[in-house]
Formats: sequence, C-alpha cells, structure tokens
Amino acid sequence: MAESHNNTAARVAVLIPCYNEAITIAKVVTDVRRVLPAARIIVCDNNSTDDTSRIASESGAEVMHESRQGKGNVLRTLFRQIDADCYLIIDGDDTYSVDKMPEMVDMVLHQGIDMVIGDRISSSYLQVNKRRYHNFGNLLVRSLINKLFKSNVPDILSGLRAFSPLFVKNFPVLSQGFEIETEMTIYALDHNFVLRSMSVGYNNRPEGSHSKLNTFTDGIKVIRTVFSLFVHFKPLLFFSILSAILLLGGLLGIAPVFAEYFATGLVPRFPTLIVCGFVILLALLLFVCGLILEVANTRHKQLLEILMNRDNRK
Repeated sequence: MAESHNNTAARVAVLIPCYNEAITIAKVVTDVRRVLPAARIIVCDNNSTDDTSRIASESGAEVMHESRQGKGNVLRTLFRQIDADCYLIIDGDDTYSVDKMPEMVDMVLHQGIDMVIGDRISSSYLQVNKRRYHNFGNLLVRSLINKLFKSNVPDILSGLRAFSPLFVKNFPVLSQGFEIETEMTIYALDHNFVLRSMSVGYNNRPEGSHSKLNTFTDGIKVIRTVFSLFVHFKPLLFFSILSAILLLGGLLGIAPVFAEYFATGLVPRFPTLIVCGFVILLALLLFVCGLILEVANTRHKQLLEILMNRDNRK
C-alpha cells in the first residue's frame, strides 16, 4: 500500500491537456482551484490557435506547451516532468464536475488506490450526451475490455482520473491521441494496480465549444488500441484462439481424406491433404508462439514488480 500523506502537505498536481479550449478553460481552472485550493494546476497547450494559453495563465494556472499533437503526447510530457504525491487529469472542456476531486485525492493518498476513474456512465453521461454513436462506442469498448480482462470497470474512456505516483512513473505511454484512456485502463488491469471508480457528474460542452473527438476515426483508433493491447497483454489467449480456429478448420478439411483412405486405401485428394496439413502445422506454430510470448510477458511483469518495490523503498 502506498505511503500515507497529510493532505495539507501532500503535493497534488492537476493536469489539464488543452487544444483550443479558450471558451471553457478559465472556468475549469477556477472550479479546480475552488475544490483543491492548494493543488498545482498545470495546463498543457497542445498547439492551440486561440487564446487558451493566455486565459489559462490569467486564471492562475501554470502553462506548459507540447508541440506533438495528441492527448497521449501531452500526458507523456506531463507524467515525465511533473512530480507529485497525487496526480489528477481532467479535460479542459468543462464537461466533468470537479466536486468529487477531493475524494479522489483522498483515495490515492490514504487508501492506497493507484487509479481512481471518474465514472460518467453511472451518472448522467448516457442521458446528457446527444452523440448516440459516442454512447454506443463507450459501451462497446467497456464490454470488450471487461470481458477480455475479467473486470468490471464502468467507464473505460473517462478523462477524469486520479493516480498514484507509482502508476504515473511506471506507465509507459505508447498512444499519441485519445486512445490514451483505454491504454491506461488496460495497463492498470493487466499489471494488477489497485483501481477504483467513482461516479461523477457530466455535462455537455457549453455553446460555442466544439469537441475534437471524431466519432468514427477516433473510435476506430480506440478499437485498434484494444486489439493491439489484447495481443500484447494476453498473447497466449489471442494466439490460442487463432490456433483453435485454424486447427478446427484443418481437421474438418482433412477428416474426409482420412475417411476415404480407411475405406478404400487410396488418397485421391492430395492437394486437400497437403493444404490441411499445413493449416494444422500453422495452428500448432501459433500456439507455440503464444506460449513463448506469454512467458516473456510474465517475465516483464516480474521485472516491473521488482522495480516498483525498489522505488517504494526509496
């Protein structure tokens, strides 16, 4: 369990990735300051063409810049450069209620939680959000990940989260864009970090503020990320499924050939025999590949645990 800290002495960093959020950023910074008056608030401007940086600075936030486009790139920079006892991330679009932030901080500092997810789905998101394909995508991704990783996370794609330094400093950011939330959730589940969810309020963007998330292109990226991380974190299961499909197809194809052989002593369909033989061989090779990758993945997790234990003792 993480070391407890006194709330008054703990360093709390609120990280706000922003791209053209001049309409909403002042309110977000003001609201965060209201509920976490001692927190360090950092707005990272990701190539905005409006007055996001100026307004954020005038509102009392520290302003950083990231030239590589994408939320994943922003969080990679923030996680590397900022040191704190508790980290929070929130979007700069004023869609998330900040009222539960102090409780999220307390869960990280005093309850040993590594990631607290602000759960929109259990509150108002599905009713408030008018982009029905977003709702469908959220529920689809949630269903996929919870089934693959045998979990029960209600909101996989939430942009409001709190983290322990143990998670932040040991999480390798690979995604560049909005897939980052999916990546963080899967990484936490696969590496057995302590993860909790907390219901938070959600509102649509105010008039004049526009979402940068494209329903279809970013949705495809998220699904691709789920698939890629499934292969990476569950290689034995993935390759076993492929192997089983090929093995079944090969056996179904070769069975009539053997039936004819046992009945007549002849093998009239050599091409079928050869092709099915190669399919069965490929199935066995895929299963062996899954075993090898699973061993490598387990070894990686063991090394990470050793490194995290050393970090905790420092």
